[in-house]
Amino acid sequence: MSNTPKPLDGLRVLDLSRILAGPWAAQMLADLGADVIKVERPGVGDDTRGWGPPYAKPEGSQDRGEAAYFMGANRGKRSLAIDLKEPEGQALVRDLAAKSDILIENFKVGDLARYGLDYASLKEVNPQIIVCSITGFGQTGPRASQAGYDLMIQGMAGLMSITGAADGAPGGQPMKVGVAVVDILTGLNSAIAILAAVTERASTGKGCHIDMALYDVCAASLANQALNYLISGNAPGRMGNLHPNIAPYQTYAAADGHLILAVGNDSQFRKFCTVAGLTDLPDDPDFATNSARVANRPALNAMLDAAFLNRPRDEWLDSLNAVGVPCGPINKIDEVFADPQAVARGLVRNLPHGLLGTAPTVSCPIRYDGEAPVSPRAAPLLGEHSAEVLTSILDLDEESVSALIEKGIVQKGA
Repeated sequence: MSNTPKPLDGLRVLDLSRILAGPWAAQMLADLGADVIKVERPGVGDDTRGWGPPYAKPEGSQDRGEAAYFMGANRGKRSLAIDLKEPEGQALVRDLAAKSDILIENFKVGDLARYGLDYASLKEVNPQIIVCSITGFGQTGPRASQAGYDLMIQGMAGLMSITGAADGAPGGQPMKVGVAVVDILTGLNSAIAILAAVTERASTGKGCHIDMALYDVCAASLANQALNYLISGNAPGRMGNLHPNIAPYQTYAAADGHLILAVGNDSQFRKFCTVAGLTDLPDDPDFATNSARVANRPALNAMLDAAFLNRPRDEWLDSLNAVGVPCGPINKIDEVFADPQAVARGLVRNLPHGLLGTAPTVSCPIRYDGEAPVSPRAAPLLGEHSAEVLTSILDLDEESVSALIEKGIVQKGA
């Protein structure tokens, strides 16, 4: 697909967002072919440029290098370092917005209006522009003015209340997910909303303002747990690795390590019992159906815990996979990328980078006709494309760009 037009070729995106949710949405659009211009603060850039270690740098370099965190959410973009606090900087971004399709931002509610860069202002210069605003709590409601980071939203919107070991169990306490999953989900939902707005614009000729809130996304992503509460009236609690609606669907300790068993229906349970030598269980009324197994989970697990300890992990995995029972190991991240499946799918790519020569990235997970869209470059250096953007899009001459750099309005990358 790298040699053919990508789905979003021709779309231009201004990415004024920082941290993860907005940059993730913009990175997805860049993977799909959009020209994404990341607008950053001179001298500092996106906050995550300083979120390390680890940092990537050429061997022997004494400079700090590039933060892995930043590189993971900004591939395929061009960096324009420009001072939005200065009227000249604001005017330049406004001129870019007039020639862009989409703007993504995560400023506090009302902040961009002070710069004349909010949706109400921008639609006057570009009625077709789509502005996606990402905040902790949205543009309305009593918490709209509050800042919101992923960790606090995981707590406030219920995710931590169902994540981690149960009270009374070893280590039982609320637990966050191992990555900033609410930011990631908000980025993906934002990308979906943006593409829907692009489709609508094709028929109406008008842009729109998209209001995305981490809080809303987290609550909506509670999925079956949210409906478990809304239907039953009982708020779910933490269950460790147990599943509230399915059994057996959890981790088990084998003779030499842990594995995951994910039985999704009664047929799979019968196959599992044959492998485990528990052939009476599928016909026992206490365990014959999923509902019965959920109701009798403690008794079921007493038997399964004892059975799993009798064999090594890999022996279990081989036997269960042979009969089509879903199961798997619990891999460390190094094991993930070394797995033949990850290698076959090309999950790790190396892209051109302005400082490092090439830099690794995790490939876009989308496949079109068997190929993943590949961004043309790794994450940019701060201000790496400032002059390029201003000359190619706004038609500024070199003298004008040099004057902006000299005044500190624009930073040019090294």
